[in-house]
Amino acid sequence: MMHAMTTSTIRVASYNIHKGLSQFNRRLIVHELKERLRLLGADIVFLQEVLGDHEAHPQRFPHWPGRPQHEFLADSVWHDYAYGRNAVYDEGHHGNAILSRFPIVQWDNEDISAHSLESRGMLHCHIQIPGWKRPLHAINVHLGLTEGGRRRQLDMIRSRILAEVPAGDPLILAGDFNDWRVRACRYLGTNLGLRDAFQIHQGHPARSFPAFIPLLHLDRIYVRDLQVEAAQVHSGRDWRRLSDHAALTATLQQP
Repeated sequence: MMHAMTTSTIRVASYNIHKGLSQFNRRLIVHELKERLRLLGADIVFLQEVLGDHEAHPQRFPHWPGRPQHEFLADSVWHDYAYGRNAVYDEGHHGNAILSRFPIVQWDNEDISAHSLESRGMLHCHIQIPGWKRPLHAINVHLGLTEGGRRRQLDMIRSRILAEVPAGDPLILAGDFNDWRVRACRYLGTNLGLRDAFQIHQGHPARSFPAFIPLLHLDRIYVRDLQVEAAQVHSGRDWRRLSDHAALTATLQQP
């Protein structure tokens, strides 16, 4: 998507990329993924399960990229990026990443792990959109697998937004919420004024998991002080080869 010096509309995507590997880690799909991501035409991409480093995979998979996945995927399309390292283990680490066509002027990664068995983070970027008077706050999360853990993580997200996002600044909170009971929508709406982009545009949150026949509403794009022009789930045959999640996109505009 090409932009003039100023723009009122942006397109964003959210995608759990399963560490650039197919289901059961059988195939390296990060090269395919790079091409598919470009087809989305997104200005800002929220990625979860991004491998920052892994010592064993380059020996196992031919053509393993020689740089971290977020840098490899960003390449010449998304000139700015941020990576939040969350899970660290003997072979390497993975976390969340945000890729942006626009300048990321500030970023921070906050630990929101609810317990010692799951390492989770909240990546918060301040992005300067040409022509926008206020910075865009882009927050990328991947919440835990337990109901109690997710409740604590939503409280941590609430605390950060109340403390770090001034009223009136445009805000996007996106990622893999693992919220199959769809309880986050009410909490985020009541406490923070955030609304699900798909609920606004289509009347219900996106079905994004499993990718081969999306039934569960696990992935979300929440917005505040932004209008939703369009929202789409990207599944289908070509996409389900890449991850067990479907990709989401939303076209957003300044009010």
